[in-house]
Amino acid sequence: MADPTSLAERAGGLADDAGRLARELEAMAHQLSFQASTVGTAPVGGPSLVYELTIFVLAVFVGYHVVWRVTPALHSPLMSVTNAISSVIIVGALIAAGPAAFGFAKFIGFVAVALAAVNIFGGFIVTQRMLQMFQRRK
Repeated sequence: MADPTSLAERAGGLADDAGRLARELEAMAHQLSFQASTVGTAPVGGPSLVYELTIFVLAVFVGYHVVWRVTPALHSPLMSVTNAISSVIIVGALIAAGPAAFGFAKFIGFVAVALAAVNIFGGFIVTQRMLQMFQRRK
């Protein structure tokens, strides 16, 4: 069984890695936005689709590497964090789904709300089952 101190050190290392990856992603996003504004590829009123897809792919890449490097002992705290992140996703998705005119953003916002709600609900079920494992039987 792993020592709690070593688990805490490992978690700290993973948090540092995640922070470094987030800073790199932010730097790439700034560089892409600068390039898009100087080249003139972005349409008036917002960033280009290529820019948005690039951010999405980079976020998926960072998320994959952060989540799959977590030790099994840290999966419960990670589940709590993903539930918190999903609640933030729901707020953003509701804002995206909010405009009166139906469009691509409204559809994607609805899909994001549905998927985040499933993630939160599933996370609470898993957490509840894990807590029941530690209760004494009567």
